[in-house]
Amino acid sequence: MMICCRKTAVQIFRRNICYVAARNFGLVGSDRFLEPVFPSINLSISRKMSSKIRGTKRLEGTDENVWNVYTKMAADFKAVNVGQGFPDFSPPDYVKEALANATAGDRHILNQYTRGHGHPRLVNAISKLFSPLMGRDIDPLNEVIVTTGAYGALFCSFQAFIEDGDEVIIIEPFYDCYKPMTLMAGGVPKYVSLRPKATDGQSSSADWVFDEKELRSAFNSKTKAIVVNNPHNPLGKLYTREELQMIADLCIEHDVLCISDEVYEWLQYDAKHVRIGSLPGMWDRTLTIGSAGKTFSVTGWKIGWAMGAPELIKHLVTVWQNSVFHCNTPAAEAVAIGIEKEMSRFDSPDCYFTSLPRELREKRDQVAKLLSEVGMKPILPNGGYFMLADISGIEADLSGEEGETRDGKFVKWMIRNKKLATIPVSAFYSASHKKMGENYIRFCFCKSDETLNSMADILKQW
Repeated sequence: MMICCRKTAVQIFRRNICYVAARNFGLVGSDRFLEPVFPSINLSISRKMSSKIRGTKRLEGTDENVWNVYTKMAADFKAVNVGQGFPDFSPPDYVKEALANATAGDRHILNQYTRGHGHPRLVNAISKLFSPLMGRDIDPLNEVIVTTGAYGALFCSFQAFIEDGDEVIIIEPFYDCYKPMTLMAGGVPKYVSLRPKATDGQSSSADWVFDEKELRSAFNSKTKAIVVNNPHNPLGKLYTREELQMIADLCIEHDVLCISDEVYEWLQYDAKHVRIGSLPGMWDRTLTIGSAGKTFSVTGWKIGWAMGAPELIKHLVTVWQNSVFHCNTPAAEAVAIGIEKEMSRFDSPDCYFTSLPRELREKRDQVAKLLSEVGMKPILPNGGYFMLADISGIEADLSGEEGETRDGKFVKWMIRNKKLATIPVSAFYSASHKKMGENYIRFCFCKSDETLNSMADILKQW
């Protein structure tokens, strides 16, 4: 039996409280909070794992996460963070008020479980909003599922349809969760690359295109699905109707599912967003995924959805009801109210679906100008939160930085020396193609004026 004095007991209590709190917020990954109190205790004993108790094979190759590395480094160096994709400005007041009223109002039932795969008011609002945009009447109860963010909808899609050995076409650069979600479902990622065309003057995300021959050759008898991200992250590309029609034709020809990640659908600047699920023959083979977080600038609420034919959605429901099962009821209620309000003023300049992209376009142009002034070459995005910048013309002593690619070393150097944090674009490429992204870094311009002004101050002193 171990006996300790009151002072030591208090130390243990305080350290354990700090340890638990830090663990909960993802700030630590070790037991170092306990070691100074009883340094003689061999904590490695508890860390040893049985030969049977180990992670499954489907987790192999999925543990790397770019956000853990660079977000932590940005915090450590107190850098201005224009890397991670979330707004640091307030969402619309009426949406916040709707959430507050949902929790504190007279309808106490809104603090309890709602319909498992979609709060009734929200699925009805989604149906009414998207039916005319999809050119069909969407059944709110059988053709819509609400999930914990778009991430939840993506995860359910992969788990519901991808089996061992199924090939999934991923267009790179790609949002980093597509690869691990494919692998965890037993699938095999196959990559098709977007490449920039040679242009004079200002480069645009529209200049990045896939090769038709390469795309066609990626489809075969093993192909189960293709992931389309439109508007595209990290590039900001809006696919043209002709590009989407080419993908649609190949999906129909080869009987392939299309997982269409459209979370930035309202953020369009110099081009119009086309929904691939609205093209002829595609509704029955497309899962269209959306996000309240991106729509209303409330990424922390984690409300997303998927739409599609009943024969598709029912399989997502099966995955959902046997995993997470439920979403945040008050947040779902508030999002429904938000959609209802915006539908009532859809053609008004005050509609958030048009006023937000109008504001972000100005921020995009501001950031592009700043980057050009220091010698970077911005790739002007047609949609979304992000802008790529070509850093091939920037000189920096990267000899002291760890990493395999130039962009990764450059971002670390910039965080350390300039106190400005971004994301290396090679992180959005497959292992064999990382060199294609190493001359680019990603900036997030959906930030407050204060944050962008701080960024400007840093760049002006470059």
